[in-house]
Amino acid sequence: MIGLKPLFTALLATMFLATLPDLSWSTEQAQQRRAGRDVKQDTRQGARSTKQACRAANNKSNAACRQDKRQTKQSGRQTARDLKY
Repeated sequence: MIGLKPLFTALLATMFLATLPDLSWSTEQAQQRRAGRDVKQDTRQGARSTKQACRAANNKSNAACRQDKRQTKQSGRQTARDLKY
């Protein structure tokens, strides 16, 4: 029975050390997701500003202004994807 305790301790330590790279990967992945959310949130505000400026200029129809807003949001989504993956 005495010989099993050091073996169990070594096994437990090995299992703990094996999970350390996973913990750092999880942290990195969380930071990437957070950065992606920040980019998308900034993009939403930029898209609103784009549409408001388009409407204020009165050069385009409402549908064309909506399309500009969609394109702005789509480019923000792509930027967020590039950060995450």
